[in-house]
Amino acid sequence: MKKLTVLMLCLFFVHSLSAQDQQAIRITNQTTQKEFLIKENKRILVETTDGEKYSGRFSISNNTLIIDNKTLDIADIQYLKRNTLLTSTLTTGLLVYGGAITAGFGAIIGVFGNPAGFFLFIPAAGMIYAGIKSPNFHKKYKTEKDWTFETETLSQ
Repeated sequence: MKKLTVLMLCLFFVHSLSAQDQQAIRITNQTTQKEFLIKENKRILVETTDGEKYSGRFSISNNTLIIDNKTLDIADIQYLKRNTLLTSTLTTGLLVYGGAITAGFGAIIGVFGNPAGFFLFIPAAGMIYAGIKSPNFHKKYKTEKDWTFETETLSQ
């Protein structure tokens, strides 16, 4: 029993030594004082003041964001938006497959029934295009609407 207790204490001690601080982006609205926190390694969509868009998991190093091996300064961000994998997968999948099914039903109705069924190709094409563009329904945090971005280290 003593060996088990000593082993557990040693494991706890090693775990507390190896625990690292996690970094995050704090998003603050200057007028309403609302704050949001996005932890490191989450998926985000960023547009810089140059108009370039970057999407993917981010990491923080010396007050800069690193997305897909591209370094972005926090001051150059025009807007930031969460880009969760579940939301983008569901919306893309539903729209593309829904458009394909609509086009298939339009073809079946047009060939075997009423030729007006071919008009279903119009919404089907729109659904497939919207699915390819992958809509993101999360809120944009824009600097022009008094949102500020800063890095922060979270202690565990």
